[in-house]
Amino acid sequence: MNQIDAVITWVDGNSKRHRERRLHYMSKEHSELHENAINPHRWECDNEIIYCLQSISNHAPWIGTIWIVVDDEIPDLSSLPDALRSKILFSYHHEIFADFQDAIPTFNSLAIESLLWRIEGLSEQFLYFNDDVFLTAPLNPSDVFVDNAPVLRGNWVNYARFISEPDAHKNPALFNHFMQINAAKMIGFKETHLFAAAHVVHPFLCSKMEHLFSSFANAFTSNITHRFRDLSQFLPQGLHNHACINEGNAVFNLEKDYTHIYSGIGLTSSSGDTQALLKVASEHRVKFLCVNDLPQLEKIIPNARALITQAVGQEIPDAFK
Repeated sequence: MNQIDAVITWVDGNSKRHRERRLHYMSKEHSELHENAINPHRWECDNEIIYCLQSISNHAPWIGTIWIVVDDEIPDLSSLPDALRSKILFSYHHEIFADFQDAIPTFNSLAIESLLWRIEGLSEQFLYFNDDVFLTAPLNPSDVFVDNAPVLRGNWVNYARFISEPDAHKNPALFNHFMQINAAKMIGFKETHLFAAAHVVHPFLCSKMEHLFSSFANAFTSNITHRFRDLSQFLPQGLHNHACINEGNAVFNLEKDYTHIYSGIGLTSSSGDTQALLKVASEHRVKFLCVNDLPQLEKIIPNARALITQAVGQEIPDAFK
């Protein structure tokens, strides 16, 4: 079996240094930033990465190196077992942004995702995690790659209606839709028929991203140099997915083996519904759980951390339960 590494992006948006730099660069922007680009929730850190890392250790021990991509601050992992910490390496923004040093510091996940494939020593096949995505049941290599074909999760969608809606571009909840549209169009797919990736772990091929980087150099440069998210940008995993689909090198898993607890979910549904979603994950009935706003979730579901601990497996340090 080929080695498959994991890549996790992390930032401590609560740190004084990050907050001061973020506000400084926001003040230097010449045009109004999108609400999705400046919501403080985007950078909040509540130790979700501990759950993410432990979930990899418990549910996918076959994963090779675990790379954590950071700016210049690193998370405190001292509470994790030695065996898990021994698999972890850090990759810094100044390393992957070589030749684009003027673009850092960056506060834009789309810019960072555009360059993950540049991590020195990264395996050809790798899995990209946001730090708020956790494995919640045993994951096999064949769940994410079949030979050299990435296994894609999500749905075929028609996003054409958002193009014509007057206020859709301003809606922060729809921002990701436009990023997916932009990515799909680069490969020749229309907004009427594109594959919308779910909020799960994303399988990547380094060589594919390197080829796309060369083929769409101007678009990548634009993606990389926006310090904050912008509607002109594309979703790198969306570009990668559609390129693989276009070449017939993708496998679809349309089974909904994931749960997404998005920010504000308790405001639009009952706490009972949200508790049920967490329970499904805690009973290992899905493979992936994404929790976009853990502090908000705890206000709705006080025992949320206990359920997440069940979902990701044992050996979560007591301080994080």
